[in-house]
Amino acid sequence: MVRRTRNIRHAAVLAATVLLSAGLTPAAFAAGAPSTPGPDAAELSGFWTAARMTAARPGDTGPGDTGQDESMAARTTEPTVDGPRPGEVIPPSKSFDGIPQAGTFFWTDASGTGRTCSGSVVRSPGHNLVLSAGHCLKGYSGSSPKRHLAFVPQYHDGLTPFGIFPVQDNGVYVSQQYYDKGEHAGAAYDFGFAVTEANQDGQHLEDVAGGVELLTGSGYAHAPVRMIGYPGGAQKPLECLSKTTKWASDDSADPGTFERIACAGFVGGTSGGPLLVARPGGWGVIGVIGGYHTGGNTPQVSYSAYFGPATQALYKAATTGAPPAGPTS
Repeated sequence: MVRRTRNIRHAAVLAATVLLSAGLTPAAFAAGAPSTPGPDAAELSGFWTAARMTAARPGDTGPGDTGQDESMAARTTEPTVDGPRPGEVIPPSKSFDGIPQAGTFFWTDASGTGRTCSGSVVRSPGHNLVLSAGHCLKGYSGSSPKRHLAFVPQYHDGLTPFGIFPVQDNGVYVSQQYYDKGEHAGAAYDFGFAVTEANQDGQHLEDVAGGVELLTGSGYAHAPVRMIGYPGGAQKPLECLSKTTKWASDDSADPGTFERIACAGFVGGTSGGPLLVARPGGWGVIGVIGGYHTGGNTPQVSYSAYFGPATQALYKAATTGAPPAGPTS
């Protein structure tokens, strides 16, 4: 996100509240045979102490993040329209302890500063896949250094209830179009996947945390939508109940059509957080915070790249072990 300093109405909110109170939780997955914990899991479990995790800063905004989205702080011009419409009701967000299928990445930038970005566990044959924003993950594709890169499902209050899951070498998948076009011209491709290793107990990510269903080609309008994100430096994630609508870009620098969602309070670090809809037996993910203006320039409105054939193709590459894309120069 460019500026995540962000702190439908009653029918939609009421419907979403009823849906959540009904106990719609993801379907259970049968646990597979545990893997042998690798040296990365042991090392990262020791490295990412509660103090280091709580001190980590957002990886999706601000200067000095040399391992990631270097153009975020450079954008100074305001879009013609990017934010609340006159009279628009902005649903509030609230902090909570999270859900097992959503979590946050931790890594260190080139200066050694801890960084964070949000993500969600998606169902996959290997039970080891995390979905996030392309601008969060692009610095780690190919042979780029991992720098303590790991995913922690349902992180809150310095706790790692399911353990810490290292990201595999050459396990980050971002579309080649995103590399070639860049963060703004390629905003429609702002999504990515990370393939994880087993945690320190030899367990696969999806076996212990469950997963959400990746939904592609599902349209732009959804309600209710549950958006979850991890603000950098906060002890708990945020959630908000709202709706998505279709947004046709009015900025030639960020072309495309996107999902738009109004929610207050999603600050730096929430990029990559999932937009969830209820599915039979669980949740489906229809987008991640990112896309248009890498997620939005204003405090109250977020965006997502539309999940279509390009998203499905990237998912296939990540789940079949195809060589990941990377910068061409």
